[in-house]
This record gives sequence, structure tokens and C-alpha cells, in this order.
Amino acid sequence: MIAQNLRAEKMIEKKELKPWKTLEETVPGDIFKAEVRAWAKKMRVEPAEIHIRPMKRKWASCSSRGRLTFDVELLSQPAKFRAEVIVHELLHLKIPNHGPLFRSLFKAYLSKK
Repeated sequence: MIAQNLRAEKMIEKKELKPWKTLEETVPGDIFKAEVRAWAKKMRVEPAEIHIRPMKRKWASCSSRGRLTFDVELLSQPAKFRAEVIVHELLHLKIPNHGPLFRSLFKAYLSKK
């Protein structure tokens, strides 16, 4: 199983986005998964599984079998950044690489929120 790293052009170093957040600022896991499912519906893809767990080096991954795994710290990040990570990983269900088509679709999906 090959997991794709999140390497968006605008990727911010994970270590820079670790300010402490109150519980009120953190999105609950079930709400986050609903966000993922909503984006999946818009993009016409179906992830096999959606998981949230601690990850050391990346914000998310997508396996070749369609399993999406998101870092628990992503739940404390701004909505715009969460959307970028979600779209990035869901797009890997259509396109496994980061080529020109991937980048073009990534920008198109995020521009039509």
C-alpha cells in the first residue's frame, strides 16, 4: 500500500501550525468526517474509509485502496486549510500523482467552494 504525502504548493510546515487551541476552536471528529464526505460528494469520489489519528510528519495520506487518514491536529486548523488538505487527499482518489492535471483540478475545486 502506497500512501501519498501531502505536498501542496502552498504547504505550510506542520510545525508552524501548532498553536494551542481551545476546545471551542477545535472541530469535532464527526463534523470533520462530515466535511470530508461533503467534499467527496462534490468531487464525485468515494473514500473507502476515513480515519483520524495522530501523524508525525504529514497532515494526511491516501492509500491506494482509498483509505484516507487525517492527522488529529488538522481538527484545530482553520477551515480554509482543512479544505485544502481534504481536497488534496480526495483528489488522489482520481489522480495518484501531483502532475499538471492534479494541480489544475485542485485549484478548480477550491475556487468553486
